[in-house]
Amino acid sequence: MNVIITGGTKGIGRAIAATFADAGFNVAICARTKDDLEAMRMLFLKIFPKIEILTMAVDMSVKNEVLAFAKYVSTKWKKVDVLINNAGIFIPGEIHKEGEGVLEKMIQTNLYSAYYLTRAILPLMLPNRKGHIFNMSSVAGIAAYPNGGSYSISKFALLGFSKVLREEMKDKGIKVTTLIPGATWSNSWAGVDLPESRLMQADDIAKTVFAAYNLGGSAVVEEIIIRPQLGDL
Repeated sequence: MNVIITGGTKGIGRAIAATFADAGFNVAICARTKDDLEAMRMLFLKIFPKIEILTMAVDMSVKNEVLAFAKYVSTKWKKVDVLINNAGIFIPGEIHKEGEGVLEKMIQTNLYSAYYLTRAILPLMLPNRKGHIFNMSSVAGIAAYPNGGSYSISKFALLGFSKVLREEMKDKGIKVTTLIPGATWSNSWAGVDLPESRLMQADDIAKTVFAAYNLGGSAVVEEIIIRPQLGDL
């Protein structure tokens, strides 16, 4: 069994990678920083010695790098069972105040990356008439909020992409799930003066993903909204 996770060295992506690796999946991970990837690869080889681990440094905002990652995976694996489009970037701001190019950067990273990678990986899924694609949106993709700006726009767009893909894959045996998490502990929240219980843990998101994956073949969770118990921040 093979799983791809983008943005897989930190936060939610790393927790998802560990969860699938623990279940015996071979794991392909990309992220921007080569050193982080190598450190994670060495750790996973020690903890999960029976699985195959593929890594590649990729800037998911660059189409050619996304496609190069897909090509690399396809040279190693003949099929992909799970694709998790997790990579994303958050730049806070308001539409009328944020810097030039912010929208483009977040659309490229948060939407186009999932579009390009999904198109490139589907040939490794469609012949088997089985597989699962998870797209990482956000509560910012279902409701606008202050200082969300272009980030919110990009996550609304990703939710739309996921809905269309779900319709297209219905009769092809491939499940599509949109993940819509609220505030979750990650590097972007580092240094925030809040109790640990105020935000969700990345492991809880990973467990939710794996539970959705493990449903029977006739059922699919189309969207998962998961928030901190005390609500959004």
